Amino acid sequence: MDMSSSNSDSMSSMSMPMVFTTSHHTPLYGNGWTPSSGGGYAGTCIFLVILAIFLRLLFAGKAILEQKWSIAARDRRYVRVQGRTTEAGRIDQDPDAKDGALITVNGVEENVKVVQARMGFTPFRLSVDVPRAALTTLIAAVAYLLMLAVMTYNVGYFLSVLLGVFLGELAVGRYAQSDDHVH
Repeated sequence: MDMSSSNSDSMSSMSMPMVFTTSHHTPLYGNGWTPSSGGGYAGTCIFLVILAIFLRLLFAGKAILEQKWSIAARDRRYVRVQGRTTEAGRIDQDPDAKDGALITVNGVEENVKVVQARMGFTPFRLSVDVPRAALTTLIAAVAYLLMLAVMTYNVGYFLSVLLGVFLGELAVGRYAQSDDHVH
């Protein structure tokens, strides 16, 4: 047996096509997921559409959570000061003071102090950074799965991913927009 022909046979069965194909028997993520019929191929394409929509949902969910975490961080800037007498409290204790509400430069006087952040970013918080890291990892995993589907060079898989991205963006794209200037 000629070794060169056996090597070329094994190489051709292992290499990926470098041109787009319309084959309905293209494996997805491994030989175990190879559609054997038109219905199986359609089901695989529908799965890819749903996976791409899920990716857009993850992006939108992350943007919503980032906004929620930002609001919570901004709200944590206000710290209640124990034992601090407010201007309103001093007026109540002074018998010579006139009745009325006290509004200061900081608004209505209360037992709070505004704490300014020293750095341009929020400090590490386990309750925020762990979910953020997990969500980002999930987004990367789904994006890589979609990338692998596109890398099969199957036209149906490619168009299914694009359709899923379009539908997902159409459904929830407005939530994934982050504008730092909107408060």
